[in-house]
Amino acid sequence: MAFVVKFSCAIVTRLLFIVISLIGVWRVKLVKDDNNYWFLTFLFLPLILEMIITLKIRKGKDYKWFSPAILLFLINIIPSIWILELHHQENKSSYPQCKKMDSWENVKSMISLNETVENLTVQTYLKVLDQIMSTVCPNDWILALHQVLLILLIVGKWLLPLGSGVTRNELSQLLLIFVGTAADILEFTSETLSDVKENSPQLVYIILAVWTWSMLQFPLHLAVVNSKPESVGKGQGDSFLTKHSKDIWSIIESLFIQDGPFLVVRLTVMTYFDVFHQMLVFFSVKNFLVVILNFYWLAVICQDYRPVVRSRSSSNIP
Repeated sequence: MAFVVKFSCAIVTRLLFIVISLIGVWRVKLVKDDNNYWFLTFLFLPLILEMIITLKIRKGKDYKWFSPAILLFLINIIPSIWILELHHQENKSSYPQCKKMDSWENVKSMISLNETVENLTVQTYLKVLDQIMSTVCPNDWILALHQVLLILLIVGKWLLPLGSGVTRNELSQLLLIFVGTAADILEFTSETLSDVKENSPQLVYIILAVWTWSMLQFPLHLAVVNSKPESVGKGQGDSFLTKHSKDIWSIIESLFIQDGPFLVVRLTVMTYFDVFHQMLVFFSVKNFLVVILNFYWLAVICQDYRPVVRSRSSSNIP
């Protein structure tokens, strides 16, 4: 029974990845009005191949330090979000009147319009549904894709069968880290992209590049998963990297993948692009504090390691 549950979770998770990626491609095709964008679905093939190999060879189990399914999901959906974001920034002023998803009245009006469609064929119903969904404001569409992407990364990792050597305690820690990381990334993209001026298209590329780089945290689990069992590695020959591998990876991820790049981008927005407001300053200070605290954490780790090394070396003196 447990095997069936794991097998089913592995399939369902990857199917959800494909469905959300397909919605992203459909939205790109609709916005660009070009059927050639359906070729983006070819990016789904590696994920389907990975699913077949994982189910057949590994019985659905994920890997210990790395999740190929999550990486391939990011490869599937990130190009669609890039295209939508760039198109939105280039055509902000040319959109017709649209419905914002910021009130229950707008949501109810769309639902009621959908319920009035009766006794229609599937093809006609899909056309009506397409017309209804196309009335949603482009910015709300993009934000929804960002939100669903991050939520599905967390839920997907939870549903995926555990890799060999990964404990449930480590998985719970990893999911909690994912939640905090997702909140910071969503705030970065939504707040910073809203600061982009019409004459600053290069800033959009910078923000999206940093956002893409920050998403690489999700396939990697090096900051939580132990490289060896706890019973191993407690001897006197432990090196600094062996003893503090998880701490070092956490610091590296923060400094070079998330808070460090976020701080650089926000400082660039304020200084070079001359954008200034309270929330931008607040989040810049927050990123700065996190960077400083990570350097402090690294210093504490190094300082605590030195006395241990000295005591061991002195104990070996006859």
